[in-house]
Amino acid sequence: MTDTVFVLNGPNLNLLGTREPEIYGSDTLADIEAMLEEKARELSLAIDFRQTNHEGVLVDWLHEACRTGAKAVLLNAAAFTHTSIALLDAIKAIEPPVIEVHLSDPAKREPFRHLSYVSMAAADCVQGLGARGYAVALERAVQL
Repeated sequence: MTDTVFVLNGPNLNLLGTREPEIYGSDTLADIEAMLEEKARELSLAIDFRQTNHEGVLVDWLHEACRTGAKAVLLNAAAFTHTSIALLDAIKAIEPPVIEVHLSDPAKREPFRHLSYVSMAAADCVQGLGARGYAVALERAVQL
């Protein structure tokens, strides 16, 4: 049986490629998914790649990752990173380790982005590497 890693993406990431490319790069979310599918095959993993603009849906997916026995979760909560105690509580409540992923480096951006509720419970964080950060996070998931 192949281990599955959930890859959960939050609000506005469906706009990657056109949304502020100087910050987030020119890769689309579909480009990232294709790159990650290839990386997962190399690592003998399966990925379950999803995106939503709704906080509660991310919470439900975190619960699902636990219920279905996911090996790990890569979570780019986007803006919810800085606002969502609900995501913090969900991460704390589940067993699979969560690796926080950010395309940019929030510490080098606006002050309101410096606080991460996700980091308060995440097992690891990959930030500032652009789309490649997802592959790095997937490699780290194997090590957890």
